[in-house]
This record gives sequence, structure tokens and C-alpha cells, in this order.
Amino acid sequence: MMHSSFTNRTRVTARLLVALLLAILVVPLNAESAGHSGVYYDVSQEVTLSGSVSAVLINPAPGMIMGSHLLLTTTSGQVDASLGKWALQGKGALSLNPGQQIEVTGVMKTLNDKQVFIARSVKAGGKVYTLRNEHGVPVSPQTRERAAQKGVTL
Repeated sequence: MMHSSFTNRTRVTARLLVALLLAILVVPLNAESAGHSGVYYDVSQEVTLSGSVSAVLINPAPGMIMGSHLLLTTTSGQVDASLGKWALQGKGALSLNPGQQIEVTGVMKTLNDKQVFIARSVKAGGKVYTLRNEHGVPVSPQTRERAAQKGVTL
């Protein structure tokens, strides 16, 4: 009887510790994703910029947010457009050249004390490339490929 009571208490304590550990790990992850999904990208704030490509950065320069970037020269000046992690990768990837005239649709944000244009789509050469969904979540190469197989335009 004594052994059984000790074993039951140990199991209960172990379950409580596991639940506490999960709560500690999950709550910060949910808080971060909420901050990056709804508030991070607001589709009602979208604008379209036109200009010429001055540079395409596969890897971000120091101080830039993660992912590839496009430096766009507009009539208002130079704009850093964040393309996301997968815009330049996989089948159906965005392909741009310096000097090329394009349109970029997205939302301007201030991140790390710098202005960055979070690009959702790029229109280049008569084709529209969808980089993020309406919530600002980057579209992966696998998603692009599945959409192409189904005949869906992203």
C-alpha cells in the first residue's frame, strides 16, 4: 500500500510538471505568432509601389529582417522590400534583374527602427508572384507547386 501511494503521487507530480513545462513553452510561442500575424500584416493597409529594381539580396544585410530583400527605386526614393524566406526559391520562384520595372504590393512597417516594405506580391514581366498570403505568412515553394498542379493562381 505504501509503495502504491508513493507511485501515484510521483505520477501526479510528473504530470503536473509536464503540464507546467508545456504551458511555459506554448504561451510565449503563441504570443509571438499573434504579434506577427494579425498586427504584423494588416491587409487593409496595403499599397502598391512602382519602380525599378536596384538590387536583389538573397541574404539580408546586417540590420535587415530575415529573408531575401529587394531594393526598389521609386519616385519617392529607395525602398527596402522584404520578400520573405522562400520568394527566390523553388519552382515558380520570383526572378528579377536590376533595372527591371516592377510593381510591389504590401505594407510599410517600421522594424528595428528602419522602414521596411513587407511585400505580399510582385508584378514583373506581366506575371504576378504571390509571396505571402493575406495574413502576411510567406508562401512556401511546396504551396506554390501544389497550387500550380491544381491550376490555382496564387
